[in-house]
Amino acid sequence: MSIATERVRSGHARSAIRLTGPLVALLAVISLASARADDFSITIEPNYPPDQLALIYKPLLDYLDKSTGHHFELVTTRNYHFYWRDLRNATPVDFTIEDAPFVEYRMLRQQFVPLARVAEPTSYRLIAQPDYADNGIDGLIGYRVACLPSPSMGIALLNGMYTNPLAQPEVKSEATSWREAVEIVFAGEGEAAMVPRHIADLYPNLVEVAASKEFPGITVSAASSVPEDVRIAVRDALLALHEDESLYEVLVEIGASRFVPAAAEDYAGSEEVLSGTFGYKPPPAGG
Repeated sequence: MSIATERVRSGHARSAIRLTGPLVALLAVISLASARADDFSITIEPNYPPDQLALIYKPLLDYLDKSTGHHFELVTTRNYHFYWRDLRNATPVDFTIEDAPFVEYRMLRQQFVPLARVAEPTSYRLIAQPDYADNGIDGLIGYRVACLPSPSMGIALLNGMYTNPLAQPEVKSEATSWREAVEIVFAGEGEAAMVPRHIADLYPNLVEVAASKEFPGITVSAASSVPEDVRIAVRDALLALHEDESLYEVLVEIGASRFVPAAAEDYAGSEEVLSGTFGYKPPPAGG
């Protein structure tokens, strides 16, 4: 072998060594990132049509992707009927965003863990056109009240206000969002609406007839199968969400100023609101 040939081979070897170090490091980083980045499903209570729900919450899901290093895939349901079916059947999902009764329902039956909730408590208002508001809830018996379908929290609380089966309002439950329920009233197709407080506050020309008690605010929960480090990452991201100005509209849509830590004991008794819903079964003993 000539000296020239040996030098060429030696040069190639040194070049290979120089390239191998960075290449190995790059592959290691890619491998580590792949190992850490997982896909998780998240379902949200259907208080908007599916396409609108996806549009409203996309900035939040993008924020969670960026903040946690994982990917969150939205799973929507057509309406509350299908949402309730999936809930009762324990259809697998990793994360949920929903009202307190559904949170406790999952806690007691499916071992979900509440992570963070909006700081403002949730309550509902029965609001009506002024001409129909003077006689309280009895003044709306036989009149049309717009609401989202069962088992939305609004209709469950409305049913609790009217305990006499012979003295009921005419419930119009075809609305697909809380704002649409109010628009039904303004369109002359209803005399009143049952909506969350933050929606009622947007319409001062309607009169408050009755108010529900307060519940913990809209909550993000995780399935017990979600690794603890991922739960912590999601919780921490939510607690810092209000610092991102680009997410202001998301908070406005759910009537929130920020997220705060959620504690399981805060939800005690919330799921009883659902007890009058078709298909409801009490939680197992000791649940």
